[in-house]
Formats: sequence, structure tokens, C-alpha cells
Amino acid sequence: MTALPTRKAEGWRYADLAALATAWPLAPAETIAVPAETQQSRTLISAAGGDGVRVHRFAIDIAAGAGFAMFVVAAEGRYARIELDVTLHEAARFNFGGVILAGGEQVIEIVTTLHHVGAGATSRQTVRAIAGGTATASFLGKVAVARSGQQTDAAQSFKALLLERGATANARPELEIFADDVKCGHGATVGELDTDALFYLESRGVPPAEARSLLIRAFAADALAALPEAERDAAAERLEALL
Repeated sequence: MTALPTRKAEGWRYADLAALATAWPLAPAETIAVPAETQQSRTLISAAGGDGVRVHRFAIDIAAGAGFAMFVVAAEGRYARIELDVTLHEAARFNFGGVILAGGEQVIEIVTTLHHVGAGATSRQTVRAIAGGTATASFLGKVAVARSGQQTDAAQSFKALLLERGATANARPELEIFADDVKCGHGATVGELDTDALFYLESRGVPPAEARSLLIRAFAADALAALPEAERDAAAERLEALL
């Protein structure tokens, strides 16, 4: 049996290990194989509530010329973890949009590892976190480019919105590049609601609670861009219901 990880393991640095121990060992990752020259998408709304442990693991293989888009909302449990291990072959495309909604004492994290093993593959990751109470929201994103992954184009963006001073957001972007002709970038920011924008809305008659809600929705909307239009609308409705 695999031993329970410790904080020395980079991928588990911000995890709630006490909560994780109640669900260890974890079930094997769900495998998703995207055939060559096809396009698939997947939406995961992890928001059933409760105070348990929720761990969703995916191993995704995107064949040559194929595309895969995934959207995730992580909002349930005392501890929740969304874990993606993605392999991109020649000219494959991967778009990921993730939203973390954490409150109370929740610990919620999204952990991604992208293996660019084929030439000319493209990946985009957009993660938005909204945390209140004393919750912790984390994004750990690794992009690994093999020597065969020339002309890789990879980007990841993480932004966190802290609704209360006791909330915490963690970001750990990581690049591991063995090819010499690549375009890889990442960005991470953590902040609070824009007081000027709140004042603007309230000065035009928008009630304070509704003004906050509008700004939060706008903040999270970036992550929806990974989805096809039909699924984007459905995911937006579900996200608004959760907010």
C-alpha cells in the first residue's frame, strides 16, 4: 500500500493531510483517451456539499491533432482535490478552466500536470479561486515539456479573490522544459474585491450584496472560456447558482 504523502511532497504541500488520511488509499484515476483528430469536452461540478473528503483524479491522453476542453467547479467537502495528469501528443490541444469556491474552514485545491511530449501542442489553463472565512484555495500547475515537444505553446493563469482577511490562496506554477523551441508562460495574482468598482455599482443603485455578487461572477467568468458555447452557458448557470 502506498504511504500517505507528507508536506515534503510538492504536490501535497497545501493539502489537509488529516482529512486525506480518512480516504486513503485513493482510488485509481479515471482514464480519458481522446482519439486522434477528434474534439471532446468534460464538465465536473464538484459541489454536493457535506464535510467529507472529495478527491477526483483524471489521467487524460490527447492523441495527435485532437483537442480536449475541461471545466471544473470545486466547492464541496472539508477537503477537496481535483487532480489532472494530461499527456499531449503532436499538435494536440488542451483547454482547462477551473473555479474554486471555498468558505468556512475548507481546503480546496486543483493540481495539474501537463506532459507535452509531441511537437506543436497547445495548452491553456485558467483557474479562478474565490475564498472566504478561513478557507484555503490552492492551484499547483506543472507543465513538463519533453525534448520531443518542440514548438510547444503553453500558458497558465491563476487569480484568487479573498472575500475575508482570514482566507488564504496558494499558487505554485512550475515549468520543466527540455526543448529549446517553446513558448511557455504563467501568471498568478491574489487580491480583494475592487472597492472602486463596488462604489461605482452602489452609487448607481445596485444593492451592496448584489454588487458583490456581480463582481464575483465577472471574476470567475474567465475560466468558462475553455468550454464550447453550449456547455459554457450551462456551466455559467450552475456557477451562478452556487455563488
